[in-house]
Amino acid sequence: MPKYGDARIHMNDDLKNKIKFLCGEFDDLERISNCPSFAPFDEDTISFLDLLSKEIMKDAMAKEFPDVATFAFWIRRSNIMKLKARFLDEDDFIRMGRGVTFHISPSNVAVNFAYSLVSALVCGNPAIVRVPSKEFIQIDIIAKALNNVIISDDKFKGRIFLIRYDRDKGINDYLSKHCMVRIIWGGDETIREIRKSEIMPRARDIVFADRYSIAFIDSNEYLKLSDKNSFMRDFYNDTYLTDQNACTSPRVIVWYGNQIADAKHDFWNGLDNFLQGKYEIQNIQAVNKLTSMYLLFSAYNNGDESADINNENKKVNTIKYLKGNDNTIVRISVDNIDDDIMQYMDNSGYFFEYDCNDIMSLRDLCDNEKCQTLSYLGDAELFTPLIESGIRGIDRIVPIGHTMYFDLKWDGYDLVKEMTRVVDKR
Repeated sequence: MPKYGDARIHMNDDLKNKIKFLCGEFDDLERISNCPSFAPFDEDTISFLDLLSKEIMKDAMAKEFPDVATFAFWIRRSNIMKLKARFLDEDDFIRMGRGVTFHISPSNVAVNFAYSLVSALVCGNPAIVRVPSKEFIQIDIIAKALNNVIISDDKFKGRIFLIRYDRDKGINDYLSKHCMVRIIWGGDETIREIRKSEIMPRARDIVFADRYSIAFIDSNEYLKLSDKNSFMRDFYNDTYLTDQNACTSPRVIVWYGNQIADAKHDFWNGLDNFLQGKYEIQNIQAVNKLTSMYLLFSAYNNGDESADINNENKKVNTIKYLKGNDNTIVRISVDNIDDDIMQYMDNSGYFFEYDCNDIMSLRDLCDNEKCQTLSYLGDAELFTPLIESGIRGIDRIVPIGHTMYFDLKWDGYDLVKEMTRVVDKR
């Protein structure tokens, strides 16, 4: 590791014993404040990530996990160069990384930690990443490749740390105290807990709170598809691949057009066939979905499976449970859609379903900062009036099948601007 200084910030033994290192060492972590920032998208970083991409794809196990393969594809040189062209301003400013970044990755999406790490690296920053406590195989594959590349390119030794520890405010305090950017994934409760640990006055938090997402399907366009199996695969990747736990996974399916009944029949039957032998639901998931459904109905109409919801100052809303062949698909039909109903959402194939004849009828659902991604099949221009109406939600509009495609503009943040500082040189 290049020596940038010998100042140490000592971690006491009690904290050390609670941390498991998947990448990096205690000795280097205690010197993290000596680690300099780089310019964003510098050549050393691009080369390092390209080597990492190749190293991951050499592992036969990586090919068995689409999320790992997608990550490796995303960090290859050609893609990072495209990002560089998009995100670096052509002006007289000097842009540099802000400094040490501390990442709390979500517990329910295996590869999210890696995208968070790379976001920091391409912005020129050292990174300490707390990976999920759950031992995903995907984490092991990426950590192994990362360690192999660091051995061959020691410029990044002491700049990258993957660590695992149980919830511990003492460790959070230590790491928060020495970072310039703290990235918190995992929802509102996690954010509140981590924010109890102070950061430096000029440090900043980037937070990814609880969100929900929507899929919009134009029935006319769906019935025109020549390869519906590919569409099923795209929908599956957006939803079932992560057990619908990702904030990008649609919880509401909005149907549009004048062939809705035919499109619904074809789509749900096709999805049911696609899921056979591919998605196995666990008992706890089935119980949770059933519980959410009964909570929804009991909240409004004593648990009936067809209920008229008539809240004060709200339109009458008829909700129905649409029974499928098994519990891999649970559909709840609603006549009106707003953000209130989202408190009863669930995962693992649990969908609210709404027939739409006016895009502006989605306004109540989308006028909420918790509304994140709108995925679609059809014409994206349909949503312009909705966005321009001044809604507080929808940070991304992407084709169905692309919701999990990570970008440096995410959740309404421009991560390059958030994680770099500008030197105004005149």
